[in-house]
Amino acid sequence: MPDQFPCEIGLKDGRRVFLRRLTEHDGPALFDFFQRLPVGLRRLAWDNVESREVVEGWAREINYDTLLPIVGLDGSKIIADATLHYRKRGPLRLVGRIRWFIDPEYRGQGMAANLAGRMISVGRDNGLRHLSCLLAPRYEAYDVEALESRGFVSTPFPDYGTDPDGLPEDLTYMVCKL
Repeated sequence: MPDQFPCEIGLKDGRRVFLRRLTEHDGPALFDFFQRLPVGLRRLAWDNVESREVVEGWAREINYDTLLPIVGLDGSKIIADATLHYRKRGPLRLVGRIRWFIDPEYRGQGMAANLAGRMISVGRDNGLRHLSCLLAPRYEAYDVEALESRGFVSTPFPDYGTDPDGLPEDLTYMVCKL
């Protein structure tokens, strides 16, 4: 899937952030990024980001045929991890699924809205018809707001998911027609 990376973006506070594809060499820095996130955010990851092997494996085993992984950098420090997942066939082949994590120090600065806009653009350029995202609004209110500002429609599902302790978690399914 062709994309629009690398590129540089400006944040609301004037900082400049570099966005590029994740590479096989980013594993250790990506693991460090996840360990800097608050526990509440790490617990939202679909995979075990506490495991160095899991996170570094993502970088070693990138499959660009079904995934566009992007990292945001401030200097050499990873401050965001974003992914666009897609399928080559089947009934969801025209639907992309996006997900990201942003260092809390960079939240509220337009990073999420910028990532959403870029993922929308990449999806359109590559023939996708929809993008979707599943969020836990208790922890990801900025992300819900950023996606709504980019045209995503949200549908809340009370108690749809569970947190790692097995307690009910409200989730919001978001879809954008491209």
